[in-house]
Formats: sequence, structure tokens, C-alpha cells
Amino acid sequence: MGWGKRRKPATYEDLEQLPVGWVGEIVDDALYAAPRPAYGHLRAAVRLTSLLTHAFEFSREGPGSWWFLAEPELHLARDVVVPDVAGWRHERLPEPPDPELPWFSTAPDWLCEVLSPSTRSLDRLRKLPLYFREGVGNVWLIDPVQQSLEVYRRGATSWVRSQLFTGNVTVNAEPFEATSLHLGMLWTPRPGSPPVHR
Repeated sequence: MGWGKRRKPATYEDLEQLPVGWVGEIVDDALYAAPRPAYGHLRAAVRLTSLLTHAFEFSREGPGSWWFLAEPELHLARDVVVPDVAGWRHERLPEPPDPELPWFSTAPDWLCEVLSPSTRSLDRLRKLPLYFREGVGNVWLIDPVQQSLEVYRRGATSWVRSQLFTGNVTVNAEPFEATSLHLGMLWTPRPGSPPVHR
């Protein structure tokens, strides 16, 4: 549930005034706030971060050259957003410039939003254009209820959906085509079905 637009532009102080456990973002000068996400959302985000970090950050044999954060606070112009997962290429941003800084002003090269009923329209309608404006190269939208992954690449003037995957399939999704990702590992098992292990 968003708090919507206000008469005056939202400020960082407005974010600090949110109730404990709420996540707030400022997009187009408006404050949006939602309670912490549900288990299926958290499971998908944490497992995706783990899988990508293992293959593209920690593995000596893998493709490397990336580093990842879960729920980083990004200050992009006047906007303050918290994507579920974000990754930066080492050649663009080798490491955080200041390990004590609680937020970043360098847009990631890739990011993922895990869709929830309370954030679905914000992620699609407000944040996707913001990420395009800031030069993000690829965006993933994961729906843990529909068990789907939408892959977007940067086009000349807008996002282009380049791939769509559903269910318990193994994918090679850009920009991480160098390794296979089994989507079933991201989903919460449905009642009566065994968990997926790969």
C-alpha cells in the first residue's frame, strides 16, 4: 500500500518517520511506503542473491566481474529507491566508495524487483522509467506467486522485454547467460509438493 503523492515533495526525513518495519521510497517527489514483504517475496530475493553471488562474485571458475547487494538504498537524483537485489560490474564500480556510507548514488548495472501486491504498480509504472533514466542496463521482475521471471534489456528509448520464463525451468537470462539458473529454487513449494534442490 503506497502513501501516494503529497502536496510538497517528500524528503528523507519523511522516510525516517515511517513506522518500524516499513520500507519507504521516494519516486517523482512522492513518498511510497509498504510493510515488509511476505515470505515468498523474501525467499525469492535471498535465494536469487545467493545464486548470483556464488556464480558471479565468489566463484574462481565462474564468469566473475560482478558484486551484489540485497535491498541497497539508492539515491538517484531526487529519488530514493530500494530494489530487492542489485548488481554492479567491477569495471564500473569496483567496490563501494565508502564502506560506512548507508546508501549509493551510482546506479547498478542490473537489478531485480520481486513483485508484491503492495508494490507491483510502483515497480512497473514508476520505478522502471526511473531505472531507464539512470542508465541501468537490465532489469528483472520476479513474481513469486505466478512463478515468473521477466527479463528487460535497455532499448534505444525504452525497456524491451527480451525473455519471459515461468515455472520450474532452467534458464540462461541476460546479463547472466554465462551460467544456468534453476527458477524452481526461488519459489516457495506449493502445499504437497517437495522443495526443489539443485
